[in-house]
Amino acid sequence: MSTTHLDPSAAAATPHTAAADTAARDTAAGLLRRLESAWNAGDGPGFGAPYAADATFVNIRGEHHRGRDAIAGGHAGIFATIYAGSTNRMELMDARHLADDVIVATSRNSLDVPSGPLAGLHTATSTSVLVRVGDTWQIAVTHNTLEATR
Repeated sequence: MSTTHLDPSAAAATPHTAAADTAARDTAAGLLRRLESAWNAGDGPGFGAPYAADATFVNIRGEHHRGRDAIAGGHAGIFATIYAGSTNRMELMDARHLADDVIVATSRNSLDVPSGPLAGLHTATSTSVLVRVGDTWQIAVTHNTLEATR
């Protein structure tokens, strides 16, 4: 199993600046657009594509998925069943560099399910860790939490 390794000395490399914040937001927003587009197309492999091969994903029920293939497969399954025909709007709330090659991003996700046992509007907060591998940003970790009904 491969593992993403981070250099702890890199944390001081990226100072907290407006430019760094903008770059982090732009990077995170781009990945969110890819996820949102794949979700709304019901595309499990497309949803999994931005994730690192060894990524982890905790869904709203607390289930822990390991690896891009498991993330893609799990989403393909829900796109074909309980979330068939659903649309998801992913709004970036915050993103910042933790190091040159690491960003933490938080989004608010509004899921509209047209029918079935989960029909209705559901909102979740998602936090992800993004890592740069070469020239490409990938999602290493996502934790998704269903928001309480307001």
